[in-house]
Amino acid sequence: MDLVKNGILLCKNSVNNLFGQSEPWQVASISASSVLTSIWLWNFLFQDESLYNRLKKFTFTQIKKIPKFKKQVEEETKKISDLFENEVIENTKSEKYVVELPSQGISRDELIKTVNRYLNLGKYNWKEGFISGAIYYYDEELIKLLTEVYGLASYTNPLHSDIFPGICKMEAEVVRLVVNLFHGDSNSCGTMTSGGTESIVMACKAYRDFGRNECGIKKGEIIVPRSAHPAFDKAASYFGIKIIHISLHPDTYTVNLKKMENAITKNTLLLVGSFPNFPYGTSDDIEAISALGLKYNIPVHVDCCLGGFIAAFMPQAGFPLPPFDFNLPGVTSISADTHKYGYAPKGSSVILYSDKKYRHNQYYVCTEWPGGHYGSPTVSGSRSGGIIAACWATLMYFGMNGYITSTKEVMDTKIFIEEQLRSMKGIFIFGKPTTSVIAIGSDDFNIYRLSDALNSRGWNLNTLQFPIGIHICITHLHTKPGVASLFIEDLRQELIEILKTPNVELTGKMAMYGMSATLPDRTIVGDITRYFIDAMYYTPK
Repeated sequence: MDLVKNGILLCKNSVNNLFGQSEPWQVASISASSVLTSIWLWNFLFQDESLYNRLKKFTFTQIKKIPKFKKQVEEETKKISDLFENEVIENTKSEKYVVELPSQGISRDELIKTVNRYLNLGKYNWKEGFISGAIYYYDEELIKLLTEVYGLASYTNPLHSDIFPGICKMEAEVVRLVVNLFHGDSNSCGTMTSGGTESIVMACKAYRDFGRNECGIKKGEIIVPRSAHPAFDKAASYFGIKIIHISLHPDTYTVNLKKMENAITKNTLLLVGSFPNFPYGTSDDIEAISALGLKYNIPVHVDCCLGGFIAAFMPQAGFPLPPFDFNLPGVTSISADTHKYGYAPKGSSVILYSDKKYRHNQYYVCTEWPGGHYGSPTVSGSRSGGIIAACWATLMYFGMNGYITSTKEVMDTKIFIEEQLRSMKGIFIFGKPTTSVIAIGSDDFNIYRLSDALNSRGWNLNTLQFPIGIHICITHLHTKPGVASLFIEDLRQELIEILKTPNVELTGKMAMYGMSATLPDRTIVGDITRYFIDAMYYTPK
């Protein structure tokens, strides 16, 4: 702040000195130059990104231009890019890549064989619950049903509501069913989306436009916990919104409410809470955030993408929860993924609002196109009616009792695993997990070593940073007999071995993850992520 104050004072003194020594005819020229200089300085100092972060980026950018360092960075990043690409090659080495259309169409039987082979590529036994999250339910009878339903509706498109009114009816019913699960009233509404990210992005777009159109906020800000999903950062990047991250309490790993309140300004569009968050599985105090929203007349979004379809049924399954949904008067929107614990096929989520005035600002409408009036509720124009129908069919298939039973099974398994982990020396649990995610850390050794060791036994867990940790997201696959016990036994055995030599350094890919968490130049970390995404699109040259 001293730099800012001194800069403004310098500008002020310079202008006063210039004006005091100038002829009247010179004042206009000097004044214009001074104003432009002051505007430049103001814009330089007061941007969305802090001056410190911009100076840090600038410094690292200049260092990387020095030939010696530039060459070193290029060599290291090439190694990382090759590492990712080689892993893809290793996972797919049994299959030849198809890079040109076949001259003749391939028969049905041959296509099915090829698809089945492709689906069996990879080293993880995900059908037996050896992974964290990702696949939340697997039942062959349900898959047969949903495959048939999807096939019937696969070529339909809700964009053409006059041609496919039945698909639009299904989407409306999905939205209303989920609104009721989260205790909405007759004014509550929403839309389906392609997933949690789009649900969050749509909410941010709606509040940006609502703030602009109804409140005159031209440079909107959203306030989110540091643990909030990066979809909020994506939305801020896409829509030109300033995002403010609020730190967490170090003991509970929930948002610091005092700091959240202090961050509120006249430009605040939205307050965000997670129930639960992805990294730690802990839940922010939504009741308190709702109260802040009411106090300052600011909308409140609750991100229930991960655990919403667990939380909605937990009270009926015997697991009480604090209020977190539309029962709270300050909550104005909720995102929840039907393709997670709603067990629908991938590609479906819902974004819900307490009032249509918010949903109206989510829509995109164009009235000046020669092709006619155009309007769409979400990012996509055309959407697959097959996904909508399959989601609707899944909800109908399980019913209230089916979801309550499944929730009880998942929560019983989560409680068993959590209790076993808490009894082990050398590790700890981050905060108090609310639904199905358990995050693990250690003060005695680098926790990534445990992740690497479990990986060698076929388990795939999620890695965390700031601070480093790992987590397991319990799904219905983990409720199968013996799966949770096997996980605990494998973890226990590896932990015993690690604690014999706690100071051993990381090696291999986990060493790279560990290194990336400590790099001050986050642009390099961003490049690493881009190389990882590049590798997903690998084909032979």
